[in-house]
Amino acid sequence: MPFMMEFLYFPEDKTEYIPAVISLGVFIALAVLVMFLIMRVSKKQEERTEEQFGHQQEKKESLSYKPQGK
Repeated sequence: MPFMMEFLYFPEDKTEYIPAVISLGVFIALAVLVMFLIMRVSKKQEERTEEQFGHQQEKKESLSYKPQGK
């Protein structure tokens, strides 16, 4: 299996890791930002849908048959 280790590269100078850590941090921050953006848009869509179709749900509930218990 030693032939498979050739593609791995562990630098002696650890400062070569700095750009990788910075880019990883940027991508994680962007992913979190996009997640919160999607959640905000979804919440607004939910409110608009509730506003638009909420009154229809109220009509259905008032027209539905509800048996009286003894």
